[in-house]
Amino acid sequence: MAGVLIGFGIIAFVIVVGYVAGRLGIGGPSAGFVLNRVAFFITNPALLFTVLARADLREVFSASVLIAAISAFASAAVFVLISRLAFPRPLPETTIGALGAGYVNANNIGLPVAVYVLGNASFVAPVLLLQLIVFAPTALVVLDVASHGRASVRSILLQPVRNPMILASLAGLAVDATGWRVPDAVFQPFVLLGGAAVPLVLLAFGMSLRGARPLRAAENRTAILVASGGKVLFMPLVAWAAATLLGLHGHALFAAVALAALPTAQNVFNFASRYQRGETIARDTVLVTTIASVPALLVIAWLLA
Repeated sequence: MAGVLIGFGIIAFVIVVGYVAGRLGIGGPSAGFVLNRVAFFITNPALLFTVLARADLREVFSASVLIAAISAFASAAVFVLISRLAFPRPLPETTIGALGAGYVNANNIGLPVAVYVLGNASFVAPVLLLQLIVFAPTALVVLDVASHGRASVRSILLQPVRNPMILASLAGLAVDATGWRVPDAVFQPFVLLGGAAVPLVLLAFGMSLRGARPLRAAENRTAILVASGGKVLFMPLVAWAAATLLGLHGHALFAAVALAALPTAQNVFNFASRYQRGETIARDTVLVTTIASVPALLVIAWLLA
């Protein structure tokens, strides 16, 4: 437990440094955006490649994909059901709320938690692949049809291929599956770049918290709270139940539940902005779950770590 708390402490410290840097204007008004872009296109893919290239694939993909799929689908489905009964919204807004309830931040928060709390960045790879290859295209089809009456199939199918983290993950898996030992002269530069991934995303995340004021829009407050509750409370409970039924215990059980308790991904807001539907729901759900996930993860660590 002490090691877990130290891991959370490291993450929190770097986030606070990023927040202070944002308040002081270090790097200018676009510093957080620039750091996120560098992390997304360079350092995060390098980290995922180096980790997966030398990982135990049986351990990485044992039951984690199934648990992630069950918990995410259940949380999203419950949001849709409650929304239909209690606060009906148009299909695009309902879709954004469902994504808020089940689409985890496997990048900005997931990677640091996996590295410093779970002890291995490979834990986030199955979740990341599942979301970007299955969940995101499905949601984009619904949003395309609901917003425009048709779906841009080419754009949706190419969306995972445009993501450098997906490409890097697939490359790492290919190297591992073939048993090829990448020469150190080629491999070590990726290790060096990957070492910058976690600090960059945490600094950028801290900068993004400056001036955040969630739940100001009263008309969407219920949807935001239901989506946030589903993400931070219901989804980890479903993950725990599924993992227990599948026979997971110890650190594997802790990892499955902790990943399910991660906050809503920034991608959800990106999707909402792209279609200009449900933007307030997406933005505030990201903020609320980001704040609420900290005590949730600490409780999970206390119970399961």
